[in-house]
Amino acid sequence: METVLRWGLLSAGLISHDFATALRSLPRSEHQIAAVAARDLGRAQDFARRHEIPKSYGSYEELMKDPDVGSSPLADVVYVAPQHPQHLGAVLQCLAAGKPVLCEKPLGVTTAEVREMVAAARARGLFLMEAIWTRFFPAAEELRALLSQGILGEVRLVRVDFGIELEQFLDRSTDWAQAGGGLLDLGIYCIQYISMVAGGRRPEKIHAVGLLHAKGVDDTVTTVLQYPGGLQASFSCSITTKLSNSFTVFGSKGEAEIPPFMHCPTELVVNGKSTQFPLPKVADTEKFNFSNSIGMVYEAQHVRQCLLQGLKESPVMPLAESELLADILEEARRQIGLRFLQDRA
Repeated sequence: METVLRWGLLSAGLISHDFATALRSLPRSEHQIAAVAARDLGRAQDFARRHEIPKSYGSYEELMKDPDVGSSPLADVVYVAPQHPQHLGAVLQCLAAGKPVLCEKPLGVTTAEVREMVAAARARGLFLMEAIWTRFFPAAEELRALLSQGILGEVRLVRVDFGIELEQFLDRSTDWAQAGGGLLDLGIYCIQYISMVAGGRRPEKIHAVGLLHAKGVDDTVTTVLQYPGGLQASFSCSITTKLSNSFTVFGSKGEAEIPPFMHCPTELVVNGKSTQFPLPKVADTEKFNFSNSIGMVYEAQHVRQCLLQGLKESPVMPLAESELLADILEEARRQIGLRFLQDRA
């Protein structure tokens, strides 16, 4: 018999809806949702009815005390998905209660927050992973494989763009108090790709330029990075301007591209040859808030395998790399003159 992974969900927002919908498409012998918590009981109850979740709570603390969510450390995990500034407190609560955690990106607003969460997970011997779902799509896995095989030769340059008119449908994207802006919402996708190609190494040089939004967050930012050995990389992100939304790796023997929707990829083009990676099928009645959200099943399945193997972190999205991504994004923010409440003097 396969071990069932029982999920607790912290937040009843848009991304939690998509994650819950994706989870319900997986076999119930492997994944079940045990409870959901929101800061408003009515929203949690509505969410629970919609997703057929047996328990709902009006505070995160109540879910933490539920034995049905945490009685089996091997099988149980909490998915944390409130606003960026609430990640730190929620994750620390989960870890203090003995719960493994999958936390939405960005893991923290600042490097200090990420390091605090990582330290707490390691001190308690609990699993923690930043939910960089992009890494687990088959197209991204195929790209990692061809890079490791040297198909592209020596990689010389990486270019990533991600820009959409995010402020039109996500109010918090321009909310300074909620750590909105392009870098934390969109730039995280870009830099994780660059870091993946660079093997998780730390860049030698970082140079960022940016335009600030009227509401105080970062509007459009371009960042250039140089790595040991000569690898160069750059990314641009914007919450007001549509960009190419693609990712390209240039090597001495060719190039590979993940075209538009690079953050949730279904296509990989290598030296002009395209390979399609169809998403899992889902009923027409299931509705998602964001593109290709059914692809969240890939990271959920990965988390289950990690827990079944007794791992405390993901080999694909390790904690040291989450710390590195936070470092790079924080440095880019510093260079363009953007500080949040969470930044320390």
